Amino acid sequence: MRPEAAKFLRDILDAAGQITNYMLGKSREAYLADNLLRDAVHWNFAVIGEALAQLQKTDPGIADQINEWRRIIAFRNQLIHGYGVIKNEITWDIVENKLPVLLSDVRKLLEPQNGSR
Repeated sequence: MRPEAAKFLRDILDAAGQITNYMLGKSREAYLADNLLRDAVHWNFAVIGEALAQLQKTDPGIADQINEWRRIIAFRNQLIHGYGVIKNEITWDIVENKLPVLLSDVRKLLEPQNGSR
């Protein structure tokens, strides 16, 4: 794996870890009521999407191993360019159901036997 690709994967892992930490113990209602929390989650999803977009340009074969990479980048684009129509309930669903898959994919790609370290 190219060093740049590994860096983008670590950036994704770090941002996803931040989201996980922010959301620890939070209910859906608490998330929906907390503007600061939502902003922090959205920012980290924007970082994830941008890192994934750069990864796709740098090493498309690695990006292809991440489930729904196109949708993740599209979500980033929505956050940045279509911020006025973000549905917080959808973001909650992504955190609950999609983020664990992303974390798993990225961790597998960063495992030492994959030549990333």
